[in-house]
Amino acid sequence: MSSSDKDASASPCLSEFEDELNKAIQTITAHFLSHRRNLSSDTIVDVASPSQVTTIRDLAIPQSNPQPLQSAIECATQIFGHRIRNEHPRFFGFIPSPVSPVAWIADAVTTAFNVHAGSWFQSSGPSAVEDSLCRWLATQAGFPAGEGTGGVFVSGGSMANLTALMLARDQKLKFEERVRGVAYVSDQTHASVAKGLRILGFRNEQIRKVQSDGRFRMDVAALIEAVRKDREDELLPFLVVATCGTTNTGSVDPMDEIADFAQSQNMWMHVDGAYGASVALSKSHKSLVRGVGRADSLSWDAHKWLFLTYGCGMLIVREKRLLAESLASNAEYIQDAVEEATHNPNFWNMSIELTRPARAMRLWFTLHVLGLDKVGQMIDHGFALAEVAEAELRMLPGWEIVAPASMAIVNFRFTPDARSGEELDKLNSGISKRAVEENLAAPLTTKIRGMTVMRICAISPELGKNEMRKVIHGLDRIARSLLHSQTNHP
Repeated sequence: MSSSDKDASASPCLSEFEDELNKAIQTITAHFLSHRRNLSSDTIVDVASPSQVTTIRDLAIPQSNPQPLQSAIECATQIFGHRIRNEHPRFFGFIPSPVSPVAWIADAVTTAFNVHAGSWFQSSGPSAVEDSLCRWLATQAGFPAGEGTGGVFVSGGSMANLTALMLARDQKLKFEERVRGVAYVSDQTHASVAKGLRILGFRNEQIRKVQSDGRFRMDVAALIEAVRKDREDELLPFLVVATCGTTNTGSVDPMDEIADFAQSQNMWMHVDGAYGASVALSKSHKSLVRGVGRADSLSWDAHKWLFLTYGCGMLIVREKRLLAESLASNAEYIQDAVEEATHNPNFWNMSIELTRPARAMRLWFTLHVLGLDKVGQMIDHGFALAEVAEAELRMLPGWEIVAPASMAIVNFRFTPDARSGEELDKLNSGISKRAVEENLAAPLTTKIRGMTVMRICAISPELGKNEMRKVIHGLDRIARSLLHSQTNHP
């Protein structure tokens, strides 16, 4: 084949699109920066209307002919416009994701290199970062320093929990014993834990939901009694899941008490710290996660309170060799990678994933640029915002604090008079919906002790304390307006 024939048959090279790519990158960057500047005034919740959904569905079908890059960017911007702005300073629902601009750059850099971080052979640089960063994070959470402790980056808390539950099963139960195994969670434990247990083959009746105490922490006395009864019934308690920062209330289970009991019973202790483990990097509040390092495993999401883009979670384990015991596999075509990693980790043997991105680089980049002091201050700010919200609510008549500020989360509801529980639930749901409609804020609702309450999870470094006070007074205005309307038009 001649040189000219080869050139004619080759795929279009970058130079043909370089100008268009440069313009596209500039467009995206300008849009991102403009979005950041105007974030506070942006629409918090934008759910596509039926007609808009129809348009988007039509756009979703690829066309035979190529379309201009700029057109694709415009369409993507239109599509992404219909979403909840999880990064909005006044979005308080679920666990917000107030992404640092540095994390956006970290994501872009990581994606640009497109590293396959499954084996040391393919990604010795990023794998070295992942290995060291996991061990460092483990020590920050209180795990013992040393080569034995470590972990692996995963897509998020659900995958971290699933992997940890699998380790607990494999280490504590023989295959034939699995049918009698029992796992213990609290009534505040994240739903991903029960889901993970079901994926692993455990039935719902093998999952004990232990009641929580008045502070929404696992009741250790109730745990002890549940385990005692199950042992009497010749079942096999093998796992207890504690939570560091529950999604509903931000409560932290009594780690030391649970660890003492788990060790006495030869049970695996897993801590779901997807949300709250990040407090280990706060100088002011680090004591709140004391005892977490006594667990056998810990899930931790950087895309929550470490301000990373989505898809960046970690599983920390006391003995990282156990990951390979449960997950290592082999194949003929990876023999070169196996030989290369004699003394270094192949992370595909420590993870459910084989093909996996270099997630650790995103967190490393962000921590490197921001510095630990700054990150700790950003975390501390969330605590302060929730405390301001609680203090302001306590000064307003008719408001009840259902769960005081804990880990930047506070739960409350409007209870102006002796209405029925159903009427109060409807009133508080109405306040939340009106706040979203007015773009005041998004304090979405949840259920606590059977009551509908509003919940604020306030972890945005972009929100000031005075702005939080304005939000609370705005909610009070909406509440009294709805109350007046219902009183005059029952």
